[in-house]
Amino acid sequence: MTQVNLLVGGPKVLYPNDWVQLPGVWGGVDRGALHLLQAGITPAFAVGDFDSLTVAERTEVAQRIHQRHTAPAEKDETDTEMGVRLAFERYAATRVVLIGATGGRLDHLLANLFLPTQPRFSAYTNQIELRDAQNWVRFFQPGVHTITPVTQYPYLGIVPLTAVVRLTISGAKYPLRDWSSQSPFSWASNEFVGDRPVAVSWQQGVVAVIYSRDRIGQKMDN
Repeated sequence: MTQVNLLVGGPKVLYPNDWVQLPGVWGGVDRGALHLLQAGITPAFAVGDFDSLTVAERTEVAQRIHQRHTAPAEKDETDTEMGVRLAFERYAATRVVLIGATGGRLDHLLANLFLPTQPRFSAYTNQIELRDAQNWVRFFQPGVHTITPVTQYPYLGIVPLTAVVRLTISGAKYPLRDWSSQSPFSWASNEFVGDRPVAVSWQQGVVAVIYSRDRIGQKMDN
């Protein structure tokens, strides 16, 4: 298994606490390449138009990262989409984990969230993840999927990103049976029951499964 972690240029404050310990190789997307160098990680490759970097920062990236895939700012895919595509096509990834893909501009977040719904990524949908300080997002094509509890994430969201047919959730605190919709919808704030896995199935559409936790919790004012 080849896991490729892509650091995108989102706010550092939203990175997972243990992000530098992730297994696999690293790729830097635009400003994410600089953030990797600043963290003491030399990525295997960097991608993007690098328009978010100063001249000095671009020079540092060019001098320290030998495999760079550059593109003009005006192009038909985002830097993140380019990174995901190259991770699978050029670097034989069997899993791609996006870090720094949330926060900041809302249009960037939505582009990253809906990325796995694109037809060109359909063969890889189940192999893409997005992680930040509060969320672990996995993406799935239709089928029957077993979602196991993760101790640090008490909440479970089941989010159809496209039209969905006969979505069924069983084994969770709030079950659902044979639900269909022509538009995206978020079944939020579900929960695991003890250490029992949750079964999720559907016949058509792309669904995000979101493990999440509160930033502070309910023991003090937010």
